[in-house]
Amino acid sequence: MNYPPKIHQDNDIQHMVEVIKTYPLATLISIKNEEPLITHLPLVYNESGKLIGHIDKYNPQGALLKNDNPITIIFSGPQCYISPSIYETTQLPTWNYIKVHLKGKVKAIESKEALKSSLITMTEFLEQPEHKYVLEPDNQRMIGALDYIEMFEITIDSWEGKFKLSQDKKPKDITNAREELIRSNQASIKLFLRKIFKQ
Repeated sequence: MNYPPKIHQDNDIQHMVEVIKTYPLATLISIKNEEPLITHLPLVYNESGKLIGHIDKYNPQGALLKNDNPITIIFSGPQCYISPSIYETTQLPTWNYIKVHLKGKVKAIESKEALKSSLITMTEFLEQPEHKYVLEPDNQRMIGALDYIEMFEITIDSWEGKFKLSQDKKPKDITNAREELIRSNQASIKLFLRKIFKQ
């Protein structure tokens, strides 16, 4: 038996790019002395097909984000528990999710002007669609922070889309599972935040 099941794999790069653009907070994994270093930060996919990011210069993983070092990146889309009660046929409980796993090589971008431009571009991207805030080139707080931020670029070598969305079920059950993914994510966020903040 092949694993993961092909029916849960999505090899369409455009589908994976949509995940990256919609859920840009990435998990970056580097290996040093056989131990993983892990950081969570947003990455922007640019028109040249590369990922651009910024990291605090004091983050120990930053030393590995250069020199064409290998890196693994995970992007996480929506996910939720799927109860058999939502199906029209008899099923077992399961968990549905969307993940994108990437492997690539990472190198540092040393130019302060490139870093400044990249911070502005990332802010513009993340402010979509309302663009309520514009990071201006002469923003003094940004200029003062440039010495503490390192920019890097990832060239992607391999793509793997893990879209487990009940594709092995009957059409109506597939539809019900997708609707449950929407409903559950909206409801669980509200409940979680109320528990955390006691409001």
